[in-house]
Amino acid sequence: MRRLGPGEGVVGILLALAAISPFVLPSQAWIGFAVNAVLISVLSIAWNVTGGFCGQMSFGHAALYGTGAYAAAMLQLRLGLNPYLAGIVGIAAGAAMGGFIGALAFRYGLRGSYFALVTLAFAEVLRILASSFEITGAGSGLTLPFRPGLANLQFPDRYAAYVFVLILCILALAVSAAVKGSRLGSNMVAVRENEEAAGAIGIDAFRVKVVAMIISGAIAGAAGVAYLQIQLFIDAPIAYGSLISVEALLGPIIGGAGTLLGPVVGTVVLHIVGEVVKTGVGGAPGLNLVFYGIVLLLILRFLPNGLMGLAGNLRWPARTASAARSAEAR
Repeated sequence: MRRLGPGEGVVGILLALAAISPFVLPSQAWIGFAVNAVLISVLSIAWNVTGGFCGQMSFGHAALYGTGAYAAAMLQLRLGLNPYLAGIVGIAAGAAMGGFIGALAFRYGLRGSYFALVTLAFAEVLRILASSFEITGAGSGLTLPFRPGLANLQFPDRYAAYVFVLILCILALAVSAAVKGSRLGSNMVAVRENEEAAGAIGIDAFRVKVVAMIISGAIAGAAGVAYLQIQLFIDAPIAYGSLISVEALLGPIIGGAGTLLGPVVGTVVLHIVGEVVKTGVGGAPGLNLVFYGIVLLLILRFLPNGLMGLAGNLRWPARTASAARSAEAR
């Protein structure tokens, strides 16, 4: 296993400090920000499985996120299902939607921008459908009754909600790490680097990509379920809106697509800088999307491997000098 460099170690420490900061700095505004940032981090981890590990760029991860949220909401409101069972079904629904989109797109050999546009189209179609039928709340959305308590998977305050999303984020990272370190993860990287070469050595690229979408869909569905249980409300613009899809992909790209902690690092940095910008120039409509676009262009231009790529390039001075002396001795 590769040893962590000093930059990566510092990143890990900073993330740990950020995770406990809401308990050290008690503030309703800060805890609300932390809940949102960690929740979007889970969605970014989901995107990273498909876009980072496997190289299949999705512009419509809201389709997976929203499907998980809507499935859980409808099962609780329409059928009176226990929220835990509804949540499990919501996660399964996200996985199924990911598998369906992946199987359909990859069966026809779609990749690159074509695959990205297909995922975007699915998210938009689902948004329109969710806005049109009474079972999904049409234009009014779905609201869960407020019944705080573990039995209903509802939280009496933001601190309890933060603990919930933090645990979910750790679980998502554990799943991501397991995938990355497995044979499946190696096959994903092979497909990402050269799909034709991967096929030539016996890797079933179609199966690998579909499985990546299923895993990604399950994690995204879990994020959607978490949003529902925290906010007790979901509607089509929130569940399937373009902003969710944009935030899902920006975190990994900024932090470092294909790395384990990159999605979390990128999402946290993006949200912190976004809040600073919002405080400085106000919250004009559409300003966040303009800001996201500028950040994306800057990262792609100056840090193509993301912040984790920059951190990974740092080395301990003593170790660097020792390596140089060893090279000279040879």
